[in-house]
Amino acid sequence: MGYCTETDIAKTIAQSLTSATASTSDDLGTLSNLLNVGNVLDKNLVSTDNVNYYIQLADSEIDGVLSQLYSTPFCEKVDFETELYSNLDPSNNNYIVLENHCPLAVGDVVLLTDGSNQERHEISEVIGGDTFETVEDIQYSFSSGARILRVTYPPPLRFVSARIASANIYDKYFSAEVSPNTSTFGETLRTMAYDRLNDILNGTIILHGAHRIGRRFYNPNLADQYSLPDGGSMEKGRGPGR
Repeated sequence: MGYCTETDIAKTIAQSLTSATASTSDDLGTLSNLLNVGNVLDKNLVSTDNVNYYIQLADSEIDGVLSQLYSTPFCEKVDFETELYSNLDPSNNNYIVLENHCPLAVGDVVLLTDGSNQERHEISEVIGGDTFETVEDIQYSFSSGARILRVTYPPPLRFVSARIASANIYDKYFSAEVSPNTSTFGETLRTMAYDRLNDILNGTIILHGAHRIGRRFYNPNLADQYSLPDGGSMEKGRGPGR
């Protein structure tokens, strides 16, 4: 799995695609679909393997840009934990009810564990703020009180990865059908992604939980600015009071 998931790609790119219908009928008198995409990716055109490939390319680009400030590749971290509200019997239903309302969304990855058994799942549907369903069926019957942990890469890596990969996929499979040039939609996604990367490089966004490298990060507990204001200067020599 990369910094984002196939669900992120589908949510980002599918809404920009529409279904086209032929203007003239075929021999049977019907108007055939020219492009049947709608709100989901066409698996015959963009397979899961292809999506994962473009996610890997996006992730490698992110790692290359941020390697001057952070140790790459980045690792998943647990950023939220709660408990199972009621017993979960997968033979009856796969809806997971939580103890507290949680900031969960479709595409999030969660771990279910009771200390002995553990399962990793991607969320496919969220109902209210305390109930969700997973893409794949739950295999084990978890009792109430089991731990539910959300694991994720430091924000906004998921946002950046999804938009770079979506832009490349859109330009390759859809924009190229009508023009050899990159699309405005793809360029907009790239601009959004690169703006976030620049925010990280400038210090506006800190990747919490990621290992920092470089001279300014010898002691990560010290507050340090990334750059001096325009026109500012600092004496670099050593002496009393320095």
